Amino acid sequence: MLYHKVESDLDEELWAMILENEGREFQTLRRLSFTYTVKTSGKGEQLGEIIISRKTKTITRATILLAYRNAEVVMAAESFVKGPKKLNVFGASYLYPIFLKLGLIKGQRDIQ
Repeated sequence: MLYHKVESDLDEELWAMILENEGREFQTLRRLSFTYTVKTSGKGEQLGEIIISRKTKTITRATILLAYRNAEVVMAAESFVKGPKKLNVFGASYLYPIFLKLGLIKGQRDIQ
């Protein structure tokens, strides 16, 4: 069952990176370690969400894509993304360090 409408190649590439890094350790800006897993159905089908280990909350694939698109807009205007709030989505405090570690965005520290 498809839970997410694929909008572009970017969507596919971004989701592939998310899948490849499942279980990898990340840190929030407050240095709290976390991992994520991709949510699956009882039949093992991917449901288009990630589950953050620290909160047991899910972030949808659509939210991840929206966060990345918001980051692209900020990067175009400012050349870096100052912090999670700039992503303007639920779960930004987790998505921001994921994007940084995967090299998808630059943070303020990266340009100094």
